[in-house]
Formats: sequence, C-alpha cells, structure tokens
Amino acid sequence: MSERQTKLTASHWGVGLATIEGGRVVSVAGHPADPAASEINANIPGSLHGRARVRRPAVRKSWLAGRPGAVPRGQDSFVEVSWERALDLIAAELTRVRAAHGNRGIFAGSYGWSSAGRFHHAQSQLKRFLNTIGGFVRSEGNYSYNAALGLMPHIVGPYRSHVAQATRWPVIAKHADLVVMFGGMALRNTQVSDGGVSRHRMAGNLAACVENGVSFVNISPLRSDAAEVLRAEWMPARPGSDTALMLGLAHTLLREGLHDPAFLARYTVGFDRIEAYLTGAADGVAKDADWAEAQTGVAAERIRALARRMAAGRTMISVAAGVQRTDYGEQPMWMAVTLAAMLGQIGLPGGGYTVGYGVNANIGNIERPFRWGTISQGVNPVTDFIPVAMISEMLLNPGGSYRYQGETRTFPEARLVWWAGGNPFHHHQDLNRLHRAFQTPDTVIVNEVNWTATARHADIVLPVAAAQERTDFGAGKSDNALVPMPRLVAPVGEARVEYDIYADLAARLGVAEDFTEGKTADGWLHEIWELTRSRGREKGFDLPDWESFLAGDVIALDDPSPDQVFLAGYRADLEAHPLPTPSGRIEIFSETIAGFDLPDCKGHPAWFPPRDLAAGQGAAYPLALLSGQPKTRLHSQLDNGAYSLSHKVAGREPVLIHPEDAQARGIAEGAVVELYNARGRCLAGARVTDEVHPGCVFLWTGAWWDPDFAAPQARDRHGNPNVLTHDLRTSSLTQSPAAHSARVEVRRFEGTPPPVEAHDPPAFDAAP
Repeated sequence: MSERQTKLTASHWGVGLATIEGGRVVSVAGHPADPAASEINANIPGSLHGRARVRRPAVRKSWLAGRPGAVPRGQDSFVEVSWERALDLIAAELTRVRAAHGNRGIFAGSYGWSSAGRFHHAQSQLKRFLNTIGGFVRSEGNYSYNAALGLMPHIVGPYRSHVAQATRWPVIAKHADLVVMFGGMALRNTQVSDGGVSRHRMAGNLAACVENGVSFVNISPLRSDAAEVLRAEWMPARPGSDTALMLGLAHTLLREGLHDPAFLARYTVGFDRIEAYLTGAADGVAKDADWAEAQTGVAAERIRALARRMAAGRTMISVAAGVQRTDYGEQPMWMAVTLAAMLGQIGLPGGGYTVGYGVNANIGNIERPFRWGTISQGVNPVTDFIPVAMISEMLLNPGGSYRYQGETRTFPEARLVWWAGGNPFHHHQDLNRLHRAFQTPDTVIVNEVNWTATARHADIVLPVAAAQERTDFGAGKSDNALVPMPRLVAPVGEARVEYDIYADLAARLGVAEDFTEGKTADGWLHEIWELTRSRGREKGFDLPDWESFLAGDVIALDDPSPDQVFLAGYRADLEAHPLPTPSGRIEIFSETIAGFDLPDCKGHPAWFPPRDLAAGQGAAYPLALLSGQPKTRLHSQLDNGAYSLSHKVAGREPVLIHPEDAQARGIAEGAVVELYNARGRCLAGARVTDEVHPGCVFLWTGAWWDPDFAAPQARDRHGNPNVLTHDLRTSSLTQSPAAHSARVEVRRFEGTPPPVEAHDPPAFDAAP
C-alpha cells in the first residue's frame, strides 16, 4: 500500500493542501486558515492526470511534411516526436525567421494566467529566452480591464497604481451609507487573484458592511452579481447602458442642486463641458432621467430617487471590470469619476469611486507589503507592440494601420507565433475569425499542459510541467503572504520544466550563458528567494532561509495600509499631491483626448449606443449575450477537472435564460439549446432562472472551444461564448476588447446532440 502524503500547493484561486498517493495527486482541499477556500482546487487531480494531458512533443502532420496549408491549423492530426527533434525544429525555425524577417517577425503572445509560481511563470520565462536572441513583438494591456489601463491615466492617473490604493472594505463598512455597484460585485470573481490569494476576505468584508448598515444597489442584468448577504436592491438596466444611467443620475444632481460646485471647482477641470452636455446646451438633447429611461429601461423616477439617495449620505460608486468590456467601454468609467466628483466625496472615507472592486480577491481587501523577487525578463530590443485584443487584425492585416492613443500605428507581419501560459481560443473574441487568422503565420509554437484548442492550432506543441510538478513559491501581486510550493509529483509523460526547455534551446542557438547565467532552476529559486528576503528585511520582516521556508507553512505578513482611503492625500492637499494628469487635477474634460479628434471617444464622457443595436440587429437577434467568470474554474483553466465538469448541463456549459424567454422558445430546464448570430453558433445546456433579466442570456466563459468544422459556422459543441462575440474594440483610444456587446437568438436543438470532444486528445499519426 503506497504512502499518503499531504503537501502545500498554491494557485491563483488560493492555497491548497494536496494529498498524494502512488505518485498521483488524488485530492486538493483548501487551507484551514482560509475562511472561504475555493472549490476550484478540486479540479486539479482530474486535469493533472486526465486524457487531455500533452504527454510528448508533437508536430502538426502537414507542417512536418512541408505542406503546411494542406490541412488547416486546428483540424490536422499530430505526430509525436522526440525532444531532440522538437528542439532542433524550433531552433532551425527561429534561425530562419530571424534571418529572413528579423526579430520583428516573432510574436510572443504568451498572454494568460499560467502558474502562480514566482519563478516558473510562463510569460517571464518565454520573454527572457526571446530577449536573449534579439527580442519579439509583444502585446500591451490585458483583456480584463484594458480600457481602464488606457483611459484612466488621462483623467486621474495610472490605473494599476490606483487599484492598489483602493479604499479598503473595512473603511467602507465603517463610513459608507451606500454602495452603488455598476456591474454588481460577484463573489465568484473574488475566488481568484493574479499570482495567488492566501485568504479569501471579500465575503467576510461585505458581510461586515451589511452588519454596519451599509446599503447596496446592484445595477446589473444578473441578480446573482450581488451576493445574497448584501440584500442589494436590484436595478437591472439594459446591457451596455450604464453610461446613460449615470448621465441621468448626474442630470438629476445638477438640476436639483445636489452636486458639490466647490469640489468641482477646486479638484477638477472641465466640468462646464459636461454640464453643457447634460443640459443639452451642447447638442440639443438633455440627458435627464426621462432620456435615461429610454436608453436603460430603468424608470425615470427610480433614477431620480437613486440620485437623491446618493447625495444624501456617504456613497461609494463601484464599476465592475466587465462594464468596460463593452462598446465604448471607456465612457462608463469616465462618467463614474464625473458622478463621484459631482457628489464631492472623492478622498473621503467610504466615498468616491473605484473601478475594479470584485475583479479579484484582493482589491480593497489587502496589498503586498513589498515587491517580491522574480527572474528578470531582460531587455526587449524590439519596441513594436500591438494592443492586446488585436491579434486577429495583426495576423490578417500585416502592414495595415490603426489608431491607438492618438497615434497611427502599423501592424507587424508575424511569421512565427509562440504562445505559453494562455489560451487565446478561449479568451479572444470571434473565435471563428481567430481560427482564420491563425492560418497566416509560417509557424505556431505552443507550450501546454493540456490539449486545448490553442494547442490544436499549433505546429509544434511542447508538453510542460504543471505547477504541481515543479518547485516554486507563491506570492500574489496584491497579496500579503508567501506560500511554499514543493514539487508534489513527477511530470506526466515526457513533460518538462519550461526553464530547462529554454536552456536547451539557448544552447543550440549559442546563447546559453545569456539565458541561464550559469544557474539551474534551483539556483534561480534560491536567488530570487534571497532577493525576497532582502526586500523583506528592509520592511522589517525576517524571512527564513529557502530550505526552512519550503518545508514550512504559509507566511502571512502585515497589511501595509489597512485604513487607506483612495485619493485622501490629493483631497487633503492637492498642491502637495497633484495627480499625474496634464492639469494635476481630475480631468472631467481632457484636452489631450479631445485633441486626438476621435469619432468614438470625445473629450468628455458621452453616450454611444451599442454597435449591434445601432446596426439594427436587435430584431434578428433579440437577446443580449452576457458572459462572465464562472465559479468552477479560472477562465478556461482546468475545465476538464471534476468540479468544472460537475456543473455542466447535458455535458455542456450552462446558459441562463429567463422563464419568459424560455417559454417563448419552447425551452425547458436541462435542454440542449443553440445560441447563434451572424458570427457563429454554439450548443449549451439551458438553466431556466429568473436571476437573469428578461431579454438577456448569460453564458459562462471558459468552456474549451470544441468546433465541429462539418457543421454550419463550425458550430461549437461545448458552449464558448466567444464564438458569438464581435471582434471590434471599445474605441480607437484604447483598442480594448468589447465582448459584452453581442446580440444572439436561442433555439432548442432538435435531434441528437453531437458528443463533446473538447477534453479528448487530437488524432495522432505516424511521421510522414
């Protein structure tokens, strides 16, 4: 009988206690010190040892035969090869592309969450390697809150810094009267945090707010976007109409004299421009509550009542990240800042605004006390980049031009694409278009643990060790704890640690010393841990040596700023603490943005109707498609794990549909349904529920894309919403993803549904 062991592991969704038996991880439970441990840990064993594991290096058959276009990527079989041959092929292809096209011909997407470990971080490892051979074209920004990254520096300051400075929830519990949540505050999102989370604090902090008498309003088409403990008033507005609702609120504040002219005069610039827009002096259309009702579906008197309530007490305005992933997604954030400025509560405890509460487990709950050690990525000699959500445009339109932050830029020609630690065939929009775009490069290389759709679109697939198959330490980007991550089991099949893979490639290319600096993976781990210890000592923390740490438990450090209030210093003394904007103040009107003269982003917040509705697609596709992070996994990670699979309906991702919409279409609970529009179609399992507003359907993100290329529009059999979303951006200012603006229709699937094949490996053939 094999010995059972229990060891720590860490993931973006928390610390786990893994049970190992017979060389396999048989279960992973939450850490006992975590008050709300995530059940996502239960996915690890099934995904780690499942059928979908990439076990040997594999090469696409047509590419290996020298006929890469004979069978499209994503539809071809694979040939398993030795590591020696795989690395030789990659080294030769890198040499060819660099000689013929320069390093600007290499695009390293490498976007995704990958592993929570500080050293074995997929993006860092790949980028370090490519930088040693001359660099690569990169992407800039992220899919989660890219519009905030691009807009907020113009009007308030750098978004990443401001998220870290967000007012803490215990402060809100003590001082606030009301929290108005545009896009809700979904607890399922707060299971995760980039780099890891040691203790899930959000549920407890929200409960403390309610106990202290704080009221909540949930402005979202999904009632469950607010946890039951909040007892939130539900105010469902039409998807994509948040800016219009905010304008109606602002007009009421202005008309009834409930705004704060003194705050606006001292701390902001440009209010006169938005005032003219609100009253209609600028364009002849007053943005009053009656106008807002026509755009949002929320009764005008409810809008007026909410505005009065917001002005009557201390109010925190919260804008979820999903709200800015819509057409013109910059506008609700800009308008939220404007609305908070009109209330005059920015910089006061429990008042003001925050964009991003609820986007992860830690915002407003905790922060790291100092910067953890990590491996250097080196310097990228290639300065070119693309906005993160423009992959398809780059691949389909090399040499084409586009607008970004007031500049006219040109797409590079990507001849070699290398992806590690992510799954664009989950998170990118319009997957059928992405499939076409991925046919254009000469070569696609993918490092993967499992046979995802992205791996199936590769020419060379490298099997890499999972987080539980290597030694590391966890430390979240916004967490206050350090977590030992000892290796639990040996890598499955011939999977290898990525650092060792790159070291072998670097040796083939004559840059081994540049990449490794003479150190093994263990050597680097010791070095970055010593760097972490050194930084800790500067802040008064005495951390153990590496061996003692690795054999121990989670180390929790003090919260560096438990009572912080966002922009308190600015409010107290704006001369001493000016904002990093052109005026040094909050820019309700931005001369910079106005100077760009963009058709889709004015110099002040404004209303633009969603594109699909403006194009008249509401009649053919009457339902608004909503999508969001599920509670069963992180995006698409571990979709083949037991916990994720247990929540499928008829083996497919569940779609929420209101009883009225279901009855009108003859759809019953548990039925297989087809969602469709002009871009694509997918199958899903119906959940009939009144938690979603009529006229909307909600399909969780992350089901591995499973196209049936013989079916119309390569119908997805599994339920990935990105076969339905458009691949347009929020605006030409930030070029951010706008996936939450799709329209669809839904019908019962007639006949026998096809089997889901997403979690099976591809077909393998002998070498050609």
